[in-house]
Parts: sequence; C-alpha cells; structure tokens
Amino acid sequence: MSFVFIIVFTTTSYAQNKSLKIGESLPESIWTNPFPVVNHSRKATNLSEDKNKLILIDFWSTWCSACLMSLPKIEALQQKFRDRVKILPVSSQDRFALDKFFSSPNGKKYKSMMSTYEDKALHELFPHAGVPFIIWIKDGKFFNSTDAGQLTEQTINEVLSGDKSSLQTIIQMNRERPLMLSDDYDRQKNVQLLNYSFFAKGKIPDIGAGGTYRKTATGKIHGRQFTNLPLWDMYYAIGYELFKRQDKTSFTEKRMVIDVNQPEQLIPIEKADGSNDGTNLYNYEFIIPEQKSDSLYNYMLEDLNRYSGYTVTLEKRPVKCLVLVRTSTKDKLATKGGEKRSTFPRTPSILRNVPLKNMVNMLNGEINIKELFIDETGYTGNVDLEVSGVKDIATLKKELQKYDLDLRPEERQLLMMIIKDQLN
Repeated sequence: MSFVFIIVFTTTSYAQNKSLKIGESLPESIWTNPFPVVNHSRKATNLSEDKNKLILIDFWSTWCSACLMSLPKIEALQQKFRDRVKILPVSSQDRFALDKFFSSPNGKKYKSMMSTYEDKALHELFPHAGVPFIIWIKDGKFFNSTDAGQLTEQTINEVLSGDKSSLQTIIQMNRERPLMLSDDYDRQKNVQLLNYSFFAKGKIPDIGAGGTYRKTATGKIHGRQFTNLPLWDMYYAIGYELFKRQDKTSFTEKRMVIDVNQPEQLIPIEKADGSNDGTNLYNYEFIIPEQKSDSLYNYMLEDLNRYSGYTVTLEKRPVKCLVLVRTSTKDKLATKGGEKRSTFPRTPSILRNVPLKNMVNMLNGEINIKELFIDETGYTGNVDLEVSGVKDIATLKKELQKYDLDLRPEERQLLMMIIKDQLN
C-alpha cells in the first residue's frame, strides 16, 4: 500500500525541480515550501513536518474511479500508521473541483483527509502518464513508484522495517511508442518500421488499461495498441471495424457467439473494487505498412488466431431476432425538424430528427434485452418517435403501434463473429 504526501509548489519554485530517479534525494527547497490544501482546518502544510516519516505521494483526480476506490484504503492506513507514515493525496485540479468533491455525499466520508491542489511541482518531479500513481519517499530519498494496488499494510510494514520489499517498481510507459520497442530503435538512421507485432498475456503494471491508434502522416490507421484488456475487448474492437466494412451494420456484443469451454478466460470477472489479478489480461500491438492499412483488421484477426488459443471467424448463421417492420404505408414517423436527439433506451425514450436505425442500434446495445433487433422498415428519412421506456418487448411493441411499427420474431441469416477454442 502506498502512502501519499503531496506538495504543491509555487511557480517560482517548481520550475527549479527536475524529475528524480529512484535513490535520489528530494531537493532541499521542497521540505520547507508551504503547500496549499483543501478539506482541512489549515490552509497549507509543508513536508518538513513529516521528514522523519515514510512519506507517500498519491497522485489522484476526482474523475478517476480507481482513485476514488482507493480513498477508503488510504484513509484507513493513515489512521493505522499515523505516527510513522504521512499520506497526502495530490491533484493537479483546481481548488473549486476538490472543494466540490469533498462537499459531496461521497467526499464528506473523508473528513480526516487533506489534499493539495493545482500541483505542478510534484508532477514535474515525478512525471507520470496516469492516475492513481504512488510515490514512496523514505529517509528523504525517492524510494519507489508503484500503482495503488501495491499500497497495503504488508508493504508499508516491509518498508518501515527495512525488510526486503515486495514492491514492483512502476515506471509508466508512453503510448506514443510501440509496446516494448527498445529505445535503441530510435537511434537508427534510414530505418522505417514496416511491421510490428507484440502479444503478451498478463498485466503490465507500467501502463493503464486501454489502447490507441497508429496513424500515418496522411491520417490512415495502420496499427492498433491494446493494453491490460481481456481478449474479448480486442475481438470486439476488431469486429466493430470488420462489420462496418463487410456488412454495413452496427456491431454489438449480440453479434458475438462465444462457443468456448471457459468463457471466463475471455471475459474475466472483476472484484468488487473493479480490479482483477491480471491473469487473463492481454497486451497487443500490431502495425502494418500504410499501403496495406485497409486490411489492418483482417490481418489482426489472423495474427491473434495464430497465438491466442482461439479461432475467431466471421460467418453467416441463422439467428432468431426481432424484425422491425412498418404495418401501413401512412407516414407517422417523419420528423418536424429541430435539434437532433436520441435517448433510447432510457425513460422516456426519445428520437428527434434522427434516423430510425438509431433506435435499433441502441436497442442492440442494451445488454438487458437479449434479442437481436433488425430494421427492415426501409425508412430512410429522419424520424420523431417517443415511447415511455423500454421495460420489456411486449410493452415496446404496444407503444410502437401508434407509429404503425411492429416487432416480429423471425429467423434471418446474419453475419456473426464466432469465437471457438482452437483445435490442437
């Protein structure tokens, strides 16, 4: 578990500080500078008051769900180790944002927690790409940097006692370069990266969950990066692009058929705090030449099929679905114009001056409705439509009748993404 001590520097002092490396001492000026804080009777604090303690800096933001989930743990650890550890969250947000959070019902729970605001100095001293990010300071030196998951009673005791630490250093990786591509590549002259593929199973703590696109100078997408995600997320992203090109339809998870023995390995179950052990998380990057960019997602699927342990194909299959049809030639849908709006499937559900397919796409994205919806109305103009909500199919069918629309159970040959265990 990490202990956070956060410092906010003035514009005259923070510019003097350069980023630190593990083992280096903090600049002397940091210890005496006053740092403004919120959610406390004092308006400022300084680091010298806790110089003899283990100091932990927790970079956080109010919009970061992982940061907010860590706050109860941080407060509990501060209470337990109050005489030996100083924990202070640090944010680059302004005072208004933090005051708003600590005055909210959720924020009011943390009455004993102070935080610095508008921090620039510590962000420059300890640069990072995402939050939460924990800095450990011991004996006045930069001891380690970790993610929030490593902030525990056990790790604190290890550091305090001088025992061998089980902390894994986190040096946040930059998404601007291909995963694990050595810096040595950057020194090479007259070398152009034509193809790159990296595929690894297991969580990489140095980078967050997510991804990015690789674009050429002309804006063509010729590569994708995914980090710390289940394979399901990667297949979904690939399916979305392939369906858009091959089937001209909106892709949703209802178009995915998962025919595997252990589906939990494709979609890992998260813990209550939103975390998981990383066993079934993957990291993948694939880059191809610009002239082949139109085939990027086909190549990605072929690449993953070689090494993932699964075989994924796009096939037409008979599928039971609900087909949206018109029951008369009278037009009760035509829009009266105005601002575009889509709020399906919320209550009330509204379409204003948008295509009818918007409703179908939103219904297919609603996971509480298992049926797959197909639009066969042939209606091409924008519509105005409103129903009281999408509680169940029977209610929806009844409300659609006032627009001379119906949902009929039918079977159709539809393009589907099929995921199977790979045969040895």
